[in-house]
Amino acid sequence: MDNRSEVREFLSSRRARLTPEDVGLPDVGQRRVPGLRRGEVAALAGVSIEYYAKLERGALGGVSASVLDAIARALRLDDAERSHLFNLARAADGTSEMLRPRRRTRTWEPRPSLTWVLDAITGGPALVRNGRMDLLATNALGRAMHASLYERALGPVPNFARYTFLDDDSRRFYPDWDTAADTAVAILRTEAGRDPHDRLMHDLVGELATRSEEFRRRWASHDVRLHGAGTKTFHHTAVGELELAYESVDMVSDPGLSLTIYAAEPASRTAEALALLGSLVATPATPDPESHNA
Repeated sequence: MDNRSEVREFLSSRRARLTPEDVGLPDVGQRRVPGLRRGEVAALAGVSIEYYAKLERGALGGVSASVLDAIARALRLDDAERSHLFNLARAADGTSEMLRPRRRTRTWEPRPSLTWVLDAITGGPALVRNGRMDLLATNALGRAMHASLYERALGPVPNFARYTFLDDDSRRFYPDWDTAADTAVAILRTEAGRDPHDRLMHDLVGELATRSEEFRRRWASHDVRLHGAGTKTFHHTAVGELELAYESVDMVSDPGLSLTIYAAEPASRTAEALALLGSLVATPATPDPESHNA
């Protein structure tokens, strides 16, 4: 991905969403396009308009952390957007190469100890994914909850983004599909800024952009997010609607991977549905009596 283009489009899109009223400035003169003028952002950040214009054209290489902080404050960036801006700056000056996760083979397999840990989580679904949204490992409930994702995988491993944009079944699984789609793209955009040299990410984004107009439109918005905690709603074919809280953590032992654990509110309908799903998982298939007589 072209770093200068990424910087230019990200900064200009963040500037376009702000009004003078948002940042406490008078609205003077007619504006040809929505948003703040470059000169207004420069004044808020305490830099010259010429210097800010240079930055917005994509020249972030060598920019100091203090200037990046000032730009982030001027543009009212949230934590995810600020982190993304710093990632773009590191990519521009080459230091992102030193911060890249260790390269992994295409067929990553969980360590036995990680499998044991996942299996020990019995109260809710648990899963491991990478920044490209490949589903790499789960516990039994996680596998059961995402059964359709496994059954309908469109690549070598199940991938949440492919499922969301290329499989109509995702609109059943995600009752609030628009939010799920927005989140998937924002996660991919965040990861692309963190590791701009990931060839598999390039391939995935190219595939989705070619095949999905919904993806192309969202990708062009340059939205990013940190996927740490929240609540999601799913619809499972066997047990119905599941409203689950989740917490995600980065895996120190496996840079670039994250562990997400879901839980239901105690004594809720979702808790009952999860218990039912767990019982379905635990129930062995009924043996064929004829097989014993063969």
